Amino acid sequence: MKGIIGKKIGMTSIFDSAGKQTACTIIEAGPCVVTQVKTEASDGYNALQLSFGEKKVKNASKAAVNHFAKSQTTPKKISREFRDCSLEKALGESVTVDIFAEGENVEVVGTTKGKGFQGVVKRHGFAGVGQQSHGQHDRQRAPGSLGNSSDASRVMKGMRMAGRMGNDRVKMKGLKVVKIFADKNYILVSGSVPGHNGSIVYIQK
Repeated sequence: MKGIIGKKIGMTSIFDSAGKQTACTIIEAGPCVVTQVKTEASDGYNALQLSFGEKKVKNASKAAVNHFAKSQTTPKKISREFRDCSLEKALGESVTVDIFAEGENVEVVGTTKGKGFQGVVKRHGFAGVGQQSHGQHDRQRAPGSLGNSSDASRVMKGMRMAGRMGNDRVKMKGLKVVKIFADKNYILVSGSVPGHNGSIVYIQK
């Protein structure tokens, strides 16, 4: 496996030679620094720890400063392990967007936008009770009946109800690498990527 940490920039469109339009997400991927190399002998598994994003020294703990000093780099905002990574990188080396090639499929992991507490119409796509009748009012977006009465005498587990929506970790599979701008560390992948603009995402294959 190989991967890199990036930041979602936004969305755009790419046109091919035939004039076909493809919606793409722009991700600023890397450069990431290898801040730790884990091996089977020392840690029980093989992994590369990559770090991304600059962080002020005054805002980092002394333990974090010393950890990043081993790889001769400044403190970083995000650190993540990529287990069984196929990249042959040593401590302190950089990982850039050129580890991927145009046309190959990748997976992008991110955190979706948080929507807060939402009702059943927005959260689960319910149609609502419908029109007002028999003196009812303001019932169009109500959930309706919640289940049985005397038989179960409770609300069954898994019932779709109102609650917190969004802010979930999501993996998008089968996204195609449409274009790579190595000089700007940009990678364009087809389709949408979870999260708001500026959020951290992980690209892996």
